[in-house]
Parts: sequence; structure tokens; C-alpha cells
Amino acid sequence: MAQDPHTAVTNEPEDSAVTLAAEQEAVLQPPSEGTQGETQHPTGEGLEHIEGYRRPEHFAPEAWTAPTATLPDIGEASFGPPPLAPETVHGPDDRVQINNTSVYPWRVHCYLLITARDNALYQGTGWLLGPHTLATAGHVVYIKGSGVAGRDGWVKSIQVMPGRNGASLPYGSITCTSFRSVLGWTQNGDENFDYGAIITPSNIGSTTGWFGFGVWSDSDLLKTTGNIAGYPGDKPSGTMWYAARGIDSVAPRKVYYDIDTAGGQSGSSVYRIDSNGRYGFAIHAYGGSRVNSGTRFTTPVFNNYVAWKA
Repeated sequence: MAQDPHTAVTNEPEDSAVTLAAEQEAVLQPPSEGTQGETQHPTGEGLEHIEGYRRPEHFAPEAWTAPTATLPDIGEASFGPPPLAPETVHGPDDRVQINNTSVYPWRVHCYLLITARDNALYQGTGWLLGPHTLATAGHVVYIKGSGVAGRDGWVKSIQVMPGRNGASLPYGSITCTSFRSVLGWTQNGDENFDYGAIITPSNIGSTTGWFGFGVWSDSDLLKTTGNIAGYPGDKPSGTMWYAARGIDSVAPRKVYYDIDTAGGQSGSSVYRIDSNGRYGFAIHAYGGSRVNSGTRFTTPVFNNYVAWKA
């Protein structure tokens, strides 16, 4: 009997069909702003409020190649170096740097320093969705097909740095060794199931807050503004950058968008702003020549994250 690719797996010793219900009511887990520090309120247009930032209009893409990062993007461990799996800027670079990273919602985004099984170092991005749980890409926590002896499999450890701003670590660094993903990624390497989680040994999310997450219909997502913040490797080391734009298209297990990203942002939240709450609806994982893409929150994905944040 074939195994469900959404079957959860962990590095510690449902139904296989994607449940979309195209026009059903959204299924949500709520966000939290945390118990410490300030909160930045969004605009009324589904965007974060950053002085001078306006959502750019759609334009024809141009070729762009990211410079080499200080640390390689974790995606290179499974997919090889660019241009095999770039997370790309299309045309003019619309990203803006976030300097007040200790303020909600920015402190929810975490810089990840990843140590593979063979001690190779990589960088990535994750985001808090509960008191002790981060969402990220599956290839952040489990390396597939590197071709390097002793590198594939669950990573050895991840240093989680909420709201990192260059040399500043407003919430310190947390060593994490407990990870989650699903068989569709760890066994099959299928990009449609490229999602995972990091379990922290502390309840840091109770202080920083976290994002909600949910399942929405195709038609709803196509009307949504997507927001992405994370740690691109083509910018100064450990600095956070943000961009936003409308959703280009959706597929049963993926969301496509022309929001500028670069290597290092694997695992970033693709989120929407509803009634002043931030809700993830995809996890950024891949680049492309015209659009970038993330793993969509479908009902099985949603259910796994509910279990992982418990």
C-alpha cells in the first residue's frame, strides 16, 4: 500500500489527497504579537508599513544572477549551486531592508545557521508559528541528493536567531536539534512536499509572537498580496529584507509569485495581512526565470503544522 506523502517524519527516535475545497471557508490558526516590545501595524492595502515602500506594478522579467553569498543557501545542498535553483530578483530589485527587527512582525522571521551532517555550513530562513515551532522548507532540515558522502539526511543542528540584524541578535541564538518534515520530501524529494519544521527547546515565540497560517481557495489567493521577509545571501550578512506583490498563479500544492527573493531565503513565510493579522499561506522554497514559488498550505500541510506546534 502506497504511503501518504504528507506522513510526518522526524529526526527523533490522513488522507493522501490534497483537500482544497475550492470555495470553502478559510481554515486558520491565529497569530500572536508576543509579550515583549513594540508592534508595527500594517497598511490597509495588505502591505507592511515601511516608509517609502509601494508595491511595484507587474513588469517583464529580466535576467539576473545573484552574487555568491557569504554562506551558501541551504538549497544548494540538495539542488546544487545556482543557476539550478536560484531564488531570484526579476528586473529591478524591489526589496527594502528592515532595520527595526526587534519589532513585531519582523522578530518572527529568523535567520538560520545550518550545520549539515558533514559539518558543512549553510544559511536559510524560518518563521515562528507557535511558542516553540518554526516553519521552514523541507530542504532546510533534510538534505537530499547532495552527492557528497555523509551530507544527505537530517541536518545536525540549526542555530535559530529571531530578528537578526547583522551583528545584532535581539533575541539571542537558540541551538535546535529537533526537526520535522514529511515522507514526500525525505523519501521522494518531491518539491510539492518541500516543507518542514524546527522545534526549539524554549518557548521563544511566547516573547516574540508568531504568525498565523491558513488554507484559502484558489480564487482568494489570486486576489491576495503576498509578503516575504527573510535573509537573502546577496545582501550584507544577516540582514533582513522585505518585498511584496500580488500572487501570479496557484497550483494544487504550490503558489507562484513575482516577489523578489534570493538564495538564503529558503523557508521564508509567504504571508497575507487580514484584519491586522499576519497569516502564512505558503513557504518560500524555489526560484525561477519568471516567478518564484513556495509550498502551499493545503489541509494536510495545515494539519501537520497544527500537530507540530502543539
